[in-house]
Amino acid sequence: MNMTRPNFKVAIIDMNNGAPNQGMRNIFEILDHYQQRNEVKFSLEVYDTRKKGEIPDLDHDIYISSGGPGSPHDGEKMKWEKDFFALLDQIDEHNHINEDKKFVFLICHSFQLGCRKYKLGQVTPRGSNLFGIFPTFLTDAGLNEVIFKGLPNPVYAVDSRKWQVVQPNLALFNQKGASILAIERERENPEQERCIMAIRFSAYMVGTQFHPEADPIGMKMHFYQEEKKAVIIKNNGVNAYHEMIDQLNDPNKLALTHHTVLPNFLSQAIDYYHTL
Repeated sequence: MNMTRPNFKVAIIDMNNGAPNQGMRNIFEILDHYQQRNEVKFSLEVYDTRKKGEIPDLDHDIYISSGGPGSPHDGEKMKWEKDFFALLDQIDEHNHINEDKKFVFLICHSFQLGCRKYKLGQVTPRGSNLFGIFPTFLTDAGLNEVIFKGLPNPVYAVDSRKWQVVQPNLALFNQKGASILAIERERENPEQERCIMAIRFSAYMVGTQFHPEADPIGMKMHFYQEEKKAVIIKNNGVNAYHEMIDQLNDPNKLALTHHTVLPNFLSQAIDYYHTL
């Protein structure tokens, strides 16, 4: 790799509101492994946005905004959410007028916030809590999407949520130049809409409803917790639970997603900077 910059500044926006999680560990590990494999240096800063109101400025090249617990409507009219939405506006404006683009990845809770902010769909409660490893189906746009390069269709990923993005506003998608990259698997009740699982918000901003950072090690810790196990069996059956356990040991399922999606996003950002 022909380096043209000494390092890349990465802002990690923590949306966990102080709750313990595996996601932040996963993000740090992906960044660490990426820089070791690709001779890239990342300068990392973490911003505890929901709990402490910390918001990064525009002095970063890459922004990764995490998942988190609770309702994606909890921040309405709160300062931290207004500041987060203002940051997205600032990044959009910067990217519109400047050559050195800022790259953004929104995960789960942050993805839902992005859909609310840009009014691309309705963010509504699910009928039941969803947790486990599930297939996510790529659209035509998703099949040509850089973050999914090297992945099969469907993509196997961790889905953990009580909320969903449905009823896409296609007129606003067209106006913004956004595209739906992936949708939920077929629902047992055909009358239930398959929710949106990934969106390309712009050339420099992308997001997923699922957790691309999740790895088999962290998920094993979850799956063997009685509470998590009970949720999976209640909603999907005992056979599905054992299938998910098997998927943790399959290098072409969750492990492949973990090693592909966020690294592809990082490569897109870094390769762009090398063209400047």
